Amino acid sequence: MGVRELLPHPHTSTPVKVLMKQKEKPSHYDLVILGSGSAAFAAAIKASELGARVAMTESRVVGGTCVNRGCIPSKNLIRAAEIYYSARNQPFDGIELEQKRLDFGRLIAQKDELVERLRYKKYLSIAEENDRIAIFTGSARFISPHQVQVGDQVLQAEKFLIATGGRTQIPDIEGLSEVGYLTSDLLTSGESMELKELPQSLLIIGGGYIAAELGQMFQRFGTQVTLIERGSRLIKTFDEEVAEVLRKVLEEEEVKLVFEAHPVKVTQQEGQVRLTVEVRGQKQDLVGEKLLLATGVAPNTKDLGLEKVGVELDPQGFVKVNEEMRTTASHIWAAGDVTGAPLATPVGAREGVIAAENILNPEAHKKMDYWAIPRAIFTDPEVASVGLTVQQAKDQGYEVDANCLDLVHIPKAAAIRDVRGLVKMVIDKKTRQVLGVHLIAHRGADIIHEATLAVKFKFTVDDLIETIHVYPTMSEAIRMVAQTFTKDVSKLSCCAE
Repeated sequence: MGVRELLPHPHTSTPVKVLMKQKEKPSHYDLVILGSGSAAFAAAIKASELGARVAMTESRVVGGTCVNRGCIPSKNLIRAAEIYYSARNQPFDGIELEQKRLDFGRLIAQKDELVERLRYKKYLSIAEENDRIAIFTGSARFISPHQVQVGDQVLQAEKFLIATGGRTQIPDIEGLSEVGYLTSDLLTSGESMELKELPQSLLIIGGGYIAAELGQMFQRFGTQVTLIERGSRLIKTFDEEVAEVLRKVLEEEEVKLVFEAHPVKVTQQEGQVRLTVEVRGQKQDLVGEKLLLATGVAPNTKDLGLEKVGVELDPQGFVKVNEEMRTTASHIWAAGDVTGAPLATPVGAREGVIAAENILNPEAHKKMDYWAIPRAIFTDPEVASVGLTVQQAKDQGYEVDANCLDLVHIPKAAAIRDVRGLVKMVIDKKTRQVLGVHLIAHRGADIIHEATLAVKFKFTVDDLIETIHVYPTMSEAIRMVAQTFTKDVSKLSCCAE
């Protein structure tokens, strides 16, 4: 039989037993994929379109991180927290909203229903309806160069793809192994680590995108959040001015931020977690009901038997690949988070497609292009970025010019009474080519796609200025920051060039 899981019927929320249709499952396939997440499914679909018979393996839940415990459940709950917070903090005079009760358990149940429905629609049903794709559940490992064992089953293939994703990197902190802690897996559905009750207080170790998103979310639900970061600022892989705005936003919402804090020891006392940190040489204790680790990503490469097949790893344990997603073993490719940064679902999916095309057509030599990949953090306002920062552009030899535009100058921001944020553009001073855009704004994750096209196709600031935009929109911010290189936009009428 195929994959067997308790899932909602695709047209109702009633749980029913869904059984993948009976398939002939020979032990030999054209391609065996280790994993069943976004990168794996993208590769499997492409490979099946090219005529291959494909087997995927899954040691946990079909669909991987994004649909089960990452993108989908987090954005669902982040939106719920935004509505709950906005009802108490809306900016319009003349509107008084009755305060409603928060039932966290019902939110979690609704989130679980969404996860199960999308897992079926976007993953299981695709495999169920495709005679060229089969899924085997269980831990997979290479037992020879052309054989993978999954439980009692041995799968044979000429070509393989490693797409096993990543997990939370667990830091070395005294006492951590004896204290219960959460990771981003708290958003998972139907597993033991799922958080179903709202904690009164929460300590978060980390200052990246997961810490920022979940920290603001829990604070808005009513949890007192303390965010502990080893460095001197948040989201260190993003532009510094954008990060500073985010810091102010979180502090205004009463998230406690502790910077340059090095965790020393953690203990559990009377139902509370006590974390000892060292801040600039001074030790202090931080106390919370729960502890959440948002400390980066480690690759799922352990116990795959990669040493048996000649697949090399980098010092952090990520699979080494070339531009064609091929590993150091000529018959094995890898894609997704297991290969390291950039860690993002659409990146992994694209890598999976590139790998599949090269696997099935040795003459294709398709290469992965990382030049214009947008990134976003789903805080409120949203952080988004594409292309080079000022420092990165200088390091690559560009003579750089860069301008920032505060959102107070964007008419749509004023109209919706949310002027928190800015947009920053980095250009080549000689050619005026757009090299990067970095912003924090309402709907910033949507706005960034115009900037992505500008970076990808090497637009100049003049190309953006001469492109007519709908008025008023938040995306006008991209055009207006381009105008700042030649004019004072505060002295222009609406839509003027």
